[in-house]
Amino acid sequence: MSELLRVENLKKYFKTPNGFLHAVDDLSFSINTGETLGVVGESGCGKSTLGRCIVHLLEPTAGKIFFEDADITYLSGEQLKESRKDLQMIFQDPYESMNPRMDVQTIISEPLRIQGLFRTVHEAREVVAEVLCDVEMMPPEEYMSRYPHELSGGQRQRVAVARALALDPDFIVADEPVSMLDVSIRGEVLNLMLNLSRSKGVTFVYITHDLATARHICDRIAVMYLGKMVELGTAEEVIGNPR
Repeated sequence: MSELLRVENLKKYFKTPNGFLHAVDDLSFSINTGETLGVVGESGCGKSTLGRCIVHLLEPTAGKIFFEDADITYLSGEQLKESRKDLQMIFQDPYESMNPRMDVQTIISEPLRIQGLFRTVHEAREVVAEVLCDVEMMPPEEYMSRYPHELSGGQRQRVAVARALALDPDFIVADEPVSMLDVSIRGEVLNLMLNLSRSKGVTFVYITHDLATARHICDRIAVMYLGKMVELGTAEEVIGNPR
C-alpha cells in the first residue's frame, strides 16, 4: 500500500476569552491508499477539527499536510478549488448540510457544476444517476426530483455520500455520518462506505464516538484525547488490548 496522506505536527488553536484552546495539538500520522482510519474520542477532543483541517474547511495554526507527497497545508483560490476534486467530506447532520430548496439532482450536481465539469443540472443528470446507483438509491429517477424533506434520514445521508462521491475523490472525511440515524439504518450506511472503499479504492477518515462501528469498518483506529493522539493501532489491537 502506498501512502496517500501524511499529517506532520498539526496544530489548530482557537482564541477564547480565557486564552487559547488547543483543539488539535501536535498530531502526526499517515494514511495509506484504500485504508479506512477511524478517529475516536470523547466530545470536544478535536476529532471534527482535525477532519476539517485536512479538507481545508479550517486553516491549521501550524504543521504540515501532504497529499500524494504534495504540500497542501495552505491552499487558496484555484489551488484550493482544484483540491476539492480529491478531498471531500460527509457531514454529521444530513438535515443541516443540504439546502432544503434544492432537489436531489441539484444537490448532487452542485460540486460538478462548481468545478466546471457540467454547465447545467440537466447535463449532469447521467453522472447523478450513476452515483445514486452507487449509494443504492434505485431507480435513481425516483429520487432525483425529491427534496430533502421528502426523504428519510437514511436516504438523506445516502444523498450526502453521493454528493461526496460525485467528483470521484480519492479521499473522504466522514464526520460521524451515522450518529443522526436510527440504529436499524446505521449498518446499511456503514456497509455502503465499506463497499465503496473496496470497490472504488476510496480512502476514508471515519470520525465517530462508537467503537463498535469503528471496529466494523476501520483498518486502524486512532484515539484522541484533549487534542492529542494518545493511541494508534489496528482496529483489533486498540479494541482488544487498549492502552
